[in-house]
Amino acid sequence: MTFRCDDYYITAAVLGAALLAKSPALVRGWRSPTVRTVNLLLFLPCAGFVFSSAPTISAVNRLTGISNLSALLVHCIMTAYSCASLVLLDYWRGGSEGHSRTGRRVRVWKIGCCVAIVALVALFALGDVPVERPRDFDTYYADTPFISEMLLLYLLTYLAAAAAMTVVCWTWIVDIDRRTAHEPKTAVDRSLRVGLFVLVIAALTNIIFALFKLTAIGARWAGRDWDALNNSLVPFVSVSGVTIGIGLLVPAYGPGLIDRVWNPLVAITSLRPLWRLVRTSGPAPGNAMLVTPAWYAGPEQVLLHRMTTIHDWMLDLCASCEDEVREQAYRRAKQNGAAEREAVAAGLAAMFTAAARAGAREAPAGSERSVNAMAGVRAAEAEDPDLLVSISRALA
Repeated sequence: MTFRCDDYYITAAVLGAALLAKSPALVRGWRSPTVRTVNLLLFLPCAGFVFSSAPTISAVNRLTGISNLSALLVHCIMTAYSCASLVLLDYWRGGSEGHSRTGRRVRVWKIGCCVAIVALVALFALGDVPVERPRDFDTYYADTPFISEMLLLYLLTYLAAAAAMTVVCWTWIVDIDRRTAHEPKTAVDRSLRVGLFVLVIAALTNIIFALFKLTAIGARWAGRDWDALNNSLVPFVSVSGVTIGIGLLVPAYGPGLIDRVWNPLVAITSLRPLWRLVRTSGPAPGNAMLVTPAWYAGPEQVLLHRMTTIHDWMLDLCASCEDEVREQAYRRAKQNGAAEREAVAAGLAAMFTAAARAGAREAPAGSERSVNAMAGVRAAEAEDPDLLVSISRALA
């Protein structure tokens, strides 16, 4: 079996990898309808792309002895995919999988899907498709009795589902923006919003796919040959498959990536000026406190190491801290129009910078001034949970 550039195996492999990544969640939560639907939404387009590839079409026709059976399989699979998309959105939006309204809507979608698939099978059985057409089945048999009705039913169902997904996802995005207009978005909100936006792109791609198909079939009904339009759909279908996988995985894995990767990386970047000061004025090289984390350490471990090192460095400088330096820098910042949080950070940044310089050339300051300085640090920590980042930004 040879793989050609116009085959869908690469897209199927991407969706298969996403399905494999989700398989542990399926094993743990197979009782959850939402978990099952997410995995089904990855499996169905993956199977659809496999059965849409020319080598698979030939193999299915040869093994079953039924010409163009793979086309029927693809149409049924993608109809089920359209249904599963709407079912998942209902589960997500319903909030509770046991909600009565959600359950009723899900049953309606499932019944409609079953009716459409039965109709597709019946129309295919009534039609006559003796010539194998792995690339242009839709346009080649557009004038064939019963097959034309099957194609029209499939495309209209696909178009309606894609339009419904677009409306539901976009409405949901608007609701998220309205709900979080006056408060910061959580990692869950941001991931869900991105995932919904990607699903909107996928749904719009599916709409383009259905409209192009209908246009090519309509041209064949009018006696024109627009098969080139039908053949141009390969990129749309591939892009749609990839974006579906991304749109489903972002809400599932996005919050964890934001909390464990993105936020720590942002904090590490923000701490860079303060970390540079620690490395240049902190313990002597080779001290265990400045040992570099292992190369395989994640952003969380690197951030924890840096914050711990900075705190230890601050404790070492206690004896050299002067509260007068902090107070003077604080007042200057306030006079320059800085907010309270920024002024406090500016005062502490000036105090620790001066202490780092003094610790290398002068005797420690008096204990009373040091105690007052550290009392100011403790008070600032109680008011600002990101005090280290604030101090680092003041240094910058």
